[in-house]
Parts: sequence; C-alpha cells; structure tokens
Amino acid sequence: MKPQRPSNSAAAPRPRRPQSRPPANTEGLAARKAAMALVSAALSRRGGFDEAVGDPELGALEPRDRAFARWLAASTLRRLGPVEAALDARLKRPPPDSVRGLLRIGAAQVMFALAPAHAAVSTALALADQTRETRPFKGLINAILRGLDREPPPKPEPAAFLPSWLAARWIAAYGLETVAALVETLLADPPTDLSLKPETDAAALAEALEGEVLPGGSVRTRQRGDVAAWSGFAAGCWWVQDAAAAVAARLLAPKAGEDVLDLCAAPGGKTLQLAAAGSRVVALDKSEFRLARVHENLDRTSLTAEVVAADAAAWTDERQFDAVLLDAPCSATGTFRRQPEVLWAARPSDIAKLSVIQAKLLDSAARRVRPGGRLVYAVCSLEPEEGEAQIAAFLARHPDFTVTPADADSIGAPAEALRPEGWLRILPSHWSARGGGDGFFVCRLARTGV
Repeated sequence: MKPQRPSNSAAAPRPRRPQSRPPANTEGLAARKAAMALVSAALSRRGGFDEAVGDPELGALEPRDRAFARWLAASTLRRLGPVEAALDARLKRPPPDSVRGLLRIGAAQVMFALAPAHAAVSTALALADQTRETRPFKGLINAILRGLDREPPPKPEPAAFLPSWLAARWIAAYGLETVAALVETLLADPPTDLSLKPETDAAALAEALEGEVLPGGSVRTRQRGDVAAWSGFAAGCWWVQDAAAAVAARLLAPKAGEDVLDLCAAPGGKTLQLAAAGSRVVALDKSEFRLARVHENLDRTSLTAEVVAADAAAWTDERQFDAVLLDAPCSATGTFRRQPEVLWAARPSDIAKLSVIQAKLLDSAARRVRPGGRLVYAVCSLEPEEGEAQIAAFLARHPDFTVTPADADSIGAPAEALRPEGWLRILPSHWSARGGGDGFFVCRLARTGV
C-alpha cells in the first residue's frame, strides 16, 4: 500500500529556502565598500589609489559618501602597519582577500576610533552578508572585531606604522626622533596648498578659503570639498600644489623672457609656476595621458607653454635652455601625507632601479643647459640614494657643474631643510605646526662658462 499523502489542511509547513534580506544596518555600507576597493587597489598596484578614485562605483556615490570613502581608505592606509599586526596575531590562517579587506577596514575603525565600534562591527557584518565568499566568515569577522574592541592591542611604536625595511632605512638616515615626527605627520589629514598667479591677492584668497599665506606665497587651507567650487578656481587664479613641491621652481628662479625646460613635467604644477613668471617654457613628459592635465591647467589659467610628449632621456631636440628643471621619477616616499599607499607600494629594489633612471635623466638635463645656465634637480623621495648620493655622483661626472647654495627664506623653504652642502632636504615633519609638507630633495646647480 502506498502511503497516503496528508490532506492540504493537515499538511505541515514545507521548508522554505531562506530569502535574501537587506542587512539590518545599511547606513554607510556603500561608502565602506568603496573604501575597501580603494585600499585593495592601493595595495595591489602602484598608484592604485589614484586610479581607483576615478572608479564609476565611487563616482556614483553621493558627495558626502564619496568623501567618507576616500577618507576612510586613506585613514586605514595610514594605520595599516598596526592593523595588519593586530589581525595577524588573531588569525590562525590567512582568510580570502575579500575577508581580509573587510577586517582591515573594520579593525582600523575600531582600533583608532575612526567610527563607533558598534557601527564598524555591524557594517562589516552587513557587508560580509552580501557575498557568497564572505558570508561564511561572519562569525570570524564578528569575533575579531569585537575582540579588538574589548582588548585593544598595546599602543604601537612609531616604527610600527611603517614597513619594517623602510623604518630601518629612515631610522638610519634621520634618527628615531625624526621618524616619530614623520609618523605623527602621517597620521594627520593634510591640508590643501594652492600656488597662485602673481597678480592674485594671496591674503584675500586665504581669507575667502579660511586659510593662511605660507612663506613663499602658497595659500594653505583645510577647507574640504570640490576644489572647482572654491573661490578663484574658475577664473584660473591658482592651482593645487603642495607648498614643498613649489620650492623647486622658486629655486630655479625663472625670469621673464628666459628659455626654460621642465622635464618630467606632468601633472604640471611647476610648469604653471615657470609660465607665470613669464618664461618661455617647454613642458616635456613621456605620458600623453598625464600631459592632458597639463593642457587643462594651462587653458584654465590662461598660461602658455610648449607641451611635448617624449622620453626626457632620449629626446632628440638639440635646443639648450637658460634653465632646466628636472623633477625626476622616484620612489615618492616623501608624499605619504597625501598618498599613504606609497609606503606599502614601494619595494627596496625600486630605489636602485630608479637611481639608474635618475642618473640618465640628470645627464640628459645637463646637456640641455646653456653655459652659464642653471639646473634644478628634485625628487619627492626621502631616500638618500635618490637625492644626496645622486648629486654627488653627478658632480663627479660633470665637473662643469657646481652646487649653488639655496636661500631657504627667499624661496619659502623650511629653514631646517637647508643642508651644509647648499641643497635642501625637506622633511614632511618640517612646518609641523602648520600641517607639514611633502618630503623633497632639491638642489640647484650652475653650469660654468659663458
């Protein structure tokens, strides 16, 4: 006998497949998801953060959420060393990258009070619930983040915020006290600096932007938001440029009517400085994509320059110039205030490779300086091999060049940046009371002869 099927009225409820429900706490999820993508991009490829900022998913966010995503990503990268150490201490085996990404963002918020702990945990769990790969790890994510909240790790030493190899280099080059000051600068959100056309009233602009006029004439503001909406942008009165980056062009001292060459010119801040001084400027860079921004800024500011897409080391143009500025490709370790990902993207091998490129570019730049002319070499790196050692080797190869000592006050450089040799070693911890600046090595050289 076949078993009788119970009647519908007596039937037990059939099990139902669980339905996907929206997470209980959806506030800030899209922004945190975008922040995870930014951090992942920054750690997976050099310059990734800059590239990911233009991602359509980030661009689709409301302005407030987009700003939060960028801030949270940068804040996580600034604290990545202690965050990774805390996670490694609590993970028995490496989780999938997507889970690690959730833990990074959550741990940074919990450990450094970037958001209330309950919000950091709940949003991490809500994000984990959204994908099949991360859903099985919700228990792990919850346990680790709540554990970090209940029992925070000991306060990290300054060197813990840096990759170990880089911390060792900087301690050897600058000492423990300076490294601590550098890390303090790393953890602070940087202000925005503006370089001005000569006819722009710096005091009036600073007042309009609730900022201050720095030595050298840059205007520094802590105002946030779309810079295109700020006073004077549409009129082309200024451009965004870190105050330390502006020092190199001031040291070159371009004059009206001079022929000036800006090598490796993109994105063009120094080109604009040279053109604003009235020089006849050739701006050269091998990246046509990056030169598009140079064109945009020249158009907006109504300044003029000859823009050339070419490799500076192999450029066949035989012209010589009164002054040449070479802001060479480098490890960019001095830019960590605005680009904290550079600390984790850089590798020890990069420095040796870049040093070879820099030497070739310096030799090429030297050939383009007229007798009696001048050359400024700059790198936004804190590594001595890319700065001091580079110039020492250049002088040995080119006895017709000598260092022309800088006058720090006259060009708006920190007084403590001037070294006995006459060049400038600007550290991000200089101007600490004002918010620091990018790290640069800058040296001016004169070519003998008439």
